[in-house]
Amino acid sequence: MIHNRCLHPYQATHAELNQVNFVGLEFTNQKNGVRGEIVGLGPSGHHTWCPVKALLSRICHLRTYHAPLQSPIYLYHDSTWCYIDTTTLTAELRLTVTTMGQQYGLQPEDISVRSLRASGAMALLCARVDTDTIRLLGRWRSDEMLRYLHVQTYPIVAPLASRMLQQGNFTLIPNQQFRG
Repeated sequence: MIHNRCLHPYQATHAELNQVNFVGLEFTNQKNGVRGEIVGLGPSGHHTWCPVKALLSRICHLRTYHAPLQSPIYLYHDSTWCYIDTTTLTAELRLTVTTMGQQYGLQPEDISVRSLRASGAMALLCARVDTDTIRLLGRWRSDEMLRYLHVQTYPIVAPLASRMLQQGNFTLIPNQQFRG
């Protein structure tokens, strides 16, 4: 999308693709059973870690090799068309963590494809996004999401002691029997 104008990924020019500021992903099969749902993503502002740039890179790859119109974004061309499966993607993620993860306190066994959804929820919680919004964005239909959130995460707990001292003054109301 450029502002409010929708683009077709295979018909848009490269110049138009470079102006895209919002993308939508259609989930054809999900754990929660809802099919055909579209999830939107905006730019992160980071030159590397940006969902819009990542998706546009995938679209350019598919276009370069003339992928069929309904191709999923996990299709790639390596002398023939191949699909990235979850086992391969987990292996690639762990390989990346082996080379880069130590600086972030990660070990290869800490990550898998399945951990990405929970990691996204945790990043949103650390960014002070309320849990109702996180549940909505993650398409959780229950409070199950709360199992994946780590309450002992530094950005969440670090300011609590000072906040308790600054704003934690209260008075207890004496216990009284109410007559009705």
